[in-house]
Amino acid sequence: MIKVLFFASIKEALDCADICLEQEFNTIADVLEHLSARGEQWQKTLRAGSVMVAVNQAMADEKTVLKSGDEVAFFPPVTGG
Repeated sequence: MIKVLFFASIKEALDCADICLEQEFNTIADVLEHLSARGEQWQKTLRAGSVMVAVNQAMADEKTVLKSGDEVAFFPPVTGG
């Protein structure tokens, strides 16, 4: 199982804060493909060029390998001051 979290504008666009996926996924790209199949809004939101991703609170990318129990978070770019 993989827990997927959505933050800020992504959470709002999908009207979803988190989801648990029972399937096994090899990479973040596999998770994105699976979630994008949920509909046009999911595909549009998650495939936007500005979406950031973290696995177990460490920055990641689409090639990052996953294992059961991982936590994947999608969030927009953050700026600080």
